[in-house]
Amino acid sequence: VEGYEDFIQTDASINPGNSGGALVNLRGELVGINSAIIGPAGGSVGIGFAVPSNMARAVMGQIVRYGEVRRGRLGIEMGDLSPELAKKIGIGVLEGAVVATVQPGSPAEKAGLRAQDVVIALNGRPIRNAAELRARLGLTPIGDEVELRVNRGGETRALRARIAAPQEYAQGEGQSIPQLAGLQVVEIERGSPLYQRIQGLIVAAVERQSRAWQYGFRPGDIIYAVNNRRMRTLAEFQAALRGAERGYAVSLLRGDSSVTITIR
Repeated sequence: VEGYEDFIQTDASINPGNSGGALVNLRGELVGINSAIIGPAGGSVGIGFAVPSNMARAVMGQIVRYGEVRRGRLGIEMGDLSPELAKKIGIGVLEGAVVATVQPGSPAEKAGLRAQDVVIALNGRPIRNAAELRARLGLTPIGDEVELRVNRGGETRALRARIAAPQEYAQGEGQSIPQLAGLQVVEIERGSPLYQRIQGLIVAAVERQSRAWQYGFRPGDIIYAVNNRRMRTLAEFQAALRGAERGYAVSLLRGDSSVTITIR
């Protein structure tokens, strides 16, 4: 399954209402948390999915420590390696994650990663595809250093990168928003791959227990609309807030989800 989830597929019987229950092995050891099924009428037909226990443990630890899940970034766009692409870029490996673009100022750029590099291992463990690399990076704590083994033009080399929060390599320093005390945002730089895909502002920092924190804003959120009015610049964001006399609904992206925060 694509994304951070990296689900376990199982033929164990999972039915509606079982989500959150334990998936155990024959020794009674927890291996996953039941999450979803595929069935024509909502019943189990032997295709179920569970969140791996190591992922659940990592997420639980972050929630206990920070009150939220913090996912670090390497700062790359990536895809799967196909036999055709491997032949085109002149490498002999058949599995890995192909670097499509490297974001300026990101940990990947500082480590020396380049477009068309193929990541074949992370911390000594093989990488089969982009989904696996994405999931494993998502479980790596912000600030940790990782070793990447990459194939570049047929030669293998080792690079070291420090995982960072997305706002750490956004453009400039965060700007305070008077209407939302404690919130700082930055514009997405024009040279970033994010600029072509997302219209909005990155939340660079939120002061704990501030008004913005209590409303639910968190670092790394991407604000893209106020009262359904889309924006890209700080000036547009401030103008939208000033024009909303009866309150406003702020639409934002958090990870792979869309969130709306209503402020009155």
